[in-house]
Amino acid sequence: MKITPRLMKMILNLYPPYLGTGIRVTSIAKDWHETRVSMKLRWYNRNAVGTQFGGSLYSMVDPHLMLMLMNLLGKSYLVWDKAAEIEFVTAGRGTVSAIMTITDEDLSLIRRQTADGKKYFARFQVPICDKQGQLVARVRKTIYIRKKRQNQ
Repeated sequence: MKITPRLMKMILNLYPPYLGTGIRVTSIAKDWHETRVSMKLRWYNRNAVGTQFGGSLYSMVDPHLMLMLMNLLGKSYLVWDKAAEIEFVTAGRGTVSAIMTITDEDLSLIRRQTADGKKYFARFQVPICDKQGQLVARVRKTIYIRKKRQNQ
């Protein structure tokens, strides 16, 4: 069964770690090129100083680029999270959101870099902003990508 963006959104919004942190997937584009997520500040995702818990901020972004690339590239590619880094810029005191986008140019570069079967580390940066558009955190993700070998 092929998972549609609509079904993936429903699954992720029922996923216990997302329910437990208050993270909501607000949209996944029909063509898998964009995912939007948000998180309201609640008592259960607030840290000791009353702001968004850093782990919850990172969790907003964590699986999406990998899932998007898996669907965009298809079954002939291996796609894995390789590394991540989060930079906290200012305190998150309300609803925050993030938009993850993969462009056609990103896909062309990935296909060129992996055409000979070599691995490629795609790098993406995702800003997490508050309702006023102020940057709260910046997540940098590195995704391992390569074409599957014939026997995989």
